[in-house]
Amino acid sequence: MKPGEKIRTLRNDKKLSLDEVAERVQLEINQLENIEEGTYAPSLGVLIKLARVLGVRLGTFLDDEVRQGPVVTRKGEADLSASYTNASAAKNDKLAFFSLAREKADRHMEPFLVDIKPGVPSNPLASTHEGEEFIYVLRGSILIHYGKDLIELNEGDSIYLDSIVNHQIHSANNDKALLMAVVYQPV
Repeated sequence: MKPGEKIRTLRNDKKLSLDEVAERVQLEINQLENIEEGTYAPSLGVLIKLARVLGVRLGTFLDDEVRQGPVVTRKGEADLSASYTNASAAKNDKLAFFSLAREKADRHMEPFLVDIKPGVPSNPLASTHEGEEFIYVLRGSILIHYGKDLIELNEGDSIYLDSIVNHQIHSANNDKALLMAVVYQPV
């Protein structure tokens, strides 16, 4: 089941209207409808807010097979996992998130590979959510707008940040970049 379908199913299971969820997540109703239909890929911050409102952990939207014990993701397999960017959104979005632990049950961290396309994000809104993030640049250079600061990270650099502060990531030099990000969301 795709993330939007899971969101709709969870919302219906909890007997929440589109209006209620949209208001709690601070979205327009049509934006939530587009997320549920899979025609709009929400930001990580929006997904975290949806998880909070629906009473589930963030990984619920990506889980396929859930299992106990360790989960190994081999080189190249991350491309096979679900991404928050869909085909129609990929034309405009500059970030694609690929889960590295979608099969792990009861996880408290969300590890991702983040593929950054050249250019600044099409969505000017910064992300903000509860928790913490660790970002490691695997390839390329990125700029992070963190509150009022602008931080440049190059290959091999990392940052650990509080996610409650407005933050946004994009390519530093109009080239592709690849990150590993680990998001922790408190329960």
